[in-house]
Amino acid sequence: MSYDSSNRKLEHIEISLREDVEGPLKTWFECVHLIHNAVPELDLNDLDLSLTLFGRRLNLPLVISGMTGGASGTEGINAELAKVAESLGIGLGVGSQRAALENGSLRHTYSVVREYAPNSLVLANIGISEFIRYDISLIGKLVDMVVADALAVHLNVAQELTQPEGSHSFKGFTKKLEAVLKELPVPIVVKEVGFGISKEVAEALSDVGVKYFDVAGAGGTNWVKIEMFRAKLRNDRAKERIASELLGWGIPTAASIIEVRNSAPNSVVIASGGIRTALDVVKALRLGAELVGIALPILKAYYSGTLTTYLMGLSNSIKALMLLSGSRNVDDLRRKPIVIYDPLKEWVVQRGLKIP
Repeated sequence: MSYDSSNRKLEHIEISLREDVEGPLKTWFECVHLIHNAVPELDLNDLDLSLTLFGRRLNLPLVISGMTGGASGTEGINAELAKVAESLGIGLGVGSQRAALENGSLRHTYSVVREYAPNSLVLANIGISEFIRYDISLIGKLVDMVVADALAVHLNVAQELTQPEGSHSFKGFTKKLEAVLKELPVPIVVKEVGFGISKEVAEALSDVGVKYFDVAGAGGTNWVKIEMFRAKLRNDRAKERIASELLGWGIPTAASIIEVRNSAPNSVVIASGGIRTALDVVKALRLGAELVGIALPILKAYYSGTLTTYLMGLSNSIKALMLLSGSRNVDDLRRKPIVIYDPLKEWVVQRGLKIP
């Protein structure tokens, strides 16, 4: 049986909700310890975590990472995510929009986000393989589809190599990226999908004009693991074997934040990949991220009917932790002392990095 991208998107959601799709690597946020301030001299109401990015004002440095769209029924998910993003003043990404270019009837599964989030930061989304193949007019249609403030190009190479129907060629990306950066009317966010971005890659992409990175490091949702489950369903032993060998591949999220911040100091860093708690969020911000992305916990909260409750609780907890660190805003937080444990400490030393 052949499966189009719509079927694949539904399978991704079902597997993410049904199976253990995280790890085995850790994010290494457990290696970062913030120092408690017993006398913070702050009022919780004085805290200001707002920021402006891509011309949009966010109340909180948080974006719902792109997850879905492109299959019948997913417009309902994106509509609810858009509503909560608009009400809370946070950002929102959509899943890969390839399906809507292949089948115009699916366009609404993505465009619905602008209907319910007219003032929110919205990120369009396409994968590396399609980005290389599409001409600038098609790439522009992705942006127009959701009236996006920026385009996320996701680097899902490891996933493609293990996907039963995945691509095996990624040649020409950097040259194409350099050209599109000059023509596209909105910025491009180069985004991993769970395997992290190294200092070498960040430096090379910075050299061609990239200013925005989403590290999406290892330790959270593992797309190789998801594709391994899909390969099992198809009895594709070859892809299942490759996936099993790659399960432990990637750069832990905490390490990737430091890598990108060191090599691209003037860039905007989005931290995602295994962000599961308010403490993870605050640690990511302290390590150098401007914004934090979350996906799987939000998808689970949507399906359990607790989406707004989850995000409100997360927001309140982030503010409480900021106060406990003695930080009125993220700039304050960046000046606070931290303790780094191994193995992250040893990684920093061996890679010649500096803690921001």
